[in-house]
Amino acid sequence: MAAVSASMVKELRDRTGVGMMDCRKALEAAGGDTELAIEHLRKSGVAKAATKAGRTAKEGRLVSVIRGGVGVLAEVLCETDFVAKTDEFQAFTASVTEQALTLFTQDGDLSVAFGEHIRGPLSELIGKIGENMQVRRVLRWQSAGQVGTYLHMGGKIGVMVEVEGPADKALLGDICMHIAAFSPQYVDPSQVPASVVAKEKEIAAAQVEGKPANMVDKIVAGKIGKWYTEVCLLQQPWIRDDKTALAKVAPQVTVKRFVRWQVGEAL
Repeated sequence: MAAVSASMVKELRDRTGVGMMDCRKALEAAGGDTELAIEHLRKSGVAKAATKAGRTAKEGRLVSVIRGGVGVLAEVLCETDFVAKTDEFQAFTASVTEQALTLFTQDGDLSVAFGEHIRGPLSELIGKIGENMQVRRVLRWQSAGQVGTYLHMGGKIGVMVEVEGPADKALLGDICMHIAAFSPQYVDPSQVPASVVAKEKEIAAAQVEGKPANMVDKIVAGKIGKWYTEVCLLQQPWIRDDKTALAKVAPQVTVKRFVRWQVGEAL
């Protein structure tokens, strides 16, 4: 078998756009024959996938799974909603959540590590279907409490939340739906960065410029309090009754963290 040099790998990469490791493997399998290696890459679908990598993928689905106190939320993108509805795409997305749940052990953002893990099967699917695809985000949470997920609009919007305390299945579902509907940015005021609060106070003060000085502080405080009811989950008008809030509905439940994702949104 002919030795595969770095220059041979570079030439094949330049001609196909395929990654270095795949190029080396193809050259080794082809005994150093570049044309044969290209044929090998095309047959495996990797070369075809590489040519589509620059195409915009903004459609797709959010998918989730929960088992044994572990929750996974993932975003898989493609180019068209037609492909997102195919059995092959949906089977692949299901395998993404299952693998993230069972093959990984860490808590948190798996996006980079999982992207490397799934690169081969994803390239094969791209070559088969003919659209650019991307496993854009993968989140895996392990909880001593409970994890809940909710998918809205057929997976266009996805929520995952972790809570501790006496939350039954119905309440956990309502919390997820509330997050999907009202897009809170923080759990409660304690989570809002001081710099963000300072900026909001500056804006509020500018809106009441010219008022007597002894009134400004009270007005600004009132505006900040109202703003908290817009951006904080626990203080937003509750999805089931807008005269109350989650903090009053379930005072013994602690929301540890949550995310709300939308397919193709800017990061």
